[in-house]
Amino acid sequence: MQKHFSKLESLKKYLIASLILAIPLYPKFPLFPIPGTYVSIRLEDFLISLTLFAFLFSGISDRKFILKDRVFLSIFMYLGVGVLSLISSILITQTVVPKLGFLHWIRRVEYLSMFFVGYSYLKHNPRSIHFFMKLLPIVVIIDFIYGLGQRYFTWPIIITQNEEYAKGVALRYIEGSHINSTFAGHYDLATYLVFTLPLILSLVIYSKKINTFYLLVYTSGLWLLVNTASRISLVSFIGAATLSLILLKKFRKGFALIVLSILFIGFSSNLITRYQRVIRLFSEQVKRYTIEMVITPVYAEEGSVMRRETAVATPTPIPVFEDRSTSIRLNVEWPRALRALSKNPLLGTGYSSITLATDNDYLRMLGETGIIGFSSFFLILANLLKKLLKYLKTTKIRSDLESVYILSFAGGFMGILINAVFIDVFEASKFAITLWLVLGMLYGKITTKENEL
Repeated sequence: MQKHFSKLESLKKYLIASLILAIPLYPKFPLFPIPGTYVSIRLEDFLISLTLFAFLFSGISDRKFILKDRVFLSIFMYLGVGVLSLISSILITQTVVPKLGFLHWIRRVEYLSMFFVGYSYLKHNPRSIHFFMKLLPIVVIIDFIYGLGQRYFTWPIIITQNEEYAKGVALRYIEGSHINSTFAGHYDLATYLVFTLPLILSLVIYSKKINTFYLLVYTSGLWLLVNTASRISLVSFIGAATLSLILLKKFRKGFALIVLSILFIGFSSNLITRYQRVIRLFSEQVKRYTIEMVITPVYAEEGSVMRRETAVATPTPIPVFEDRSTSIRLNVEWPRALRALSKNPLLGTGYSSITLATDNDYLRMLGETGIIGFSSFFLILANLLKKLLKYLKTTKIRSDLESVYILSFAGGFMGILINAVFIDVFEASKFAITLWLVLGMLYGKITTKENEL
């Protein structure tokens, strides 16, 4: 019996390792399209199903803890509100196709199930965290190599940024475009790096001497991040990396690397051009409103009657300058989400009702699941942050490797919350699966440490 249990634990360990490697590295080729939708079953779905089956087969030994813990209860609440929102959108607002809305809800169940998987394994195998964390730099290195191949050797690009591309069409890099590497979009890749690079930066300076291998991985990841040309992700990364080093009390040691990172970013002409576009857009808007001619009424007295004479002038047309991504957000996507919220403020108009992207995950939640769904999701985040703060107060050791993992990802997670203002990070499958899996592992580690104190 003990032998079979040991084999099952090994199987679960390598299934999790397969998820960490395969999800970000295997391109999003559709396996079986679902008729009547643009959703496809992919190879990763089978890997996730196999992993869940292995964990359910072995039984859930922490049922009592899970049913009482606030983080898990808030996850159940969020998924429950999702069901209510789906029912409301089908029967009341009639804003979703039932099959499509249900598939979108199932996707979220799939993502959040990874939190349970990560927690369950690390809770009982806490030392395995070292094995799993060593896999993340491997992902960054392989993505870097593939990104180089895309840019300089015309390696294929598979993206899902619209319905046609989601069919698995292979594209090629065009000069001046973004690097996607193995991800389904450059924003997805950038978000993944915002989450993982603070850990690699911390590992560079973890020991007394600079770790050359992790420095190479960090530089490779930074090159990828710069070539995604995601403006918000670079800002998020600098903030996330700085916070991680402060939490680890290593900021002085890592300050030089932060400065070098900013200088490295400055060498990207594509990125600088995109930042200049935003600045120019802002200045043009200011100019547009300040240069507009104010027509002043002129009054002439005719006996006891005051007659108004108006000087009519033809103002010089001001050329309109627009930044495409900013304009789409401000004029199309964000107003669409707010209109959806106004239709049903409590439960929204349902999953899939506001098309593929909103480029603001908070507005997307409000539009699709309403104030209740938005609040229940934030309850998950609030309970996670509360547990992390408790860990910071009770744990005095900051120099051990396990603390490096936890606090680095704490900084990375803050970066993700910033990114979500401009990117739908929690719906991007390649990133969302990795995010909840890693957060689950860290949560299992934190709760294990609490029991040791």
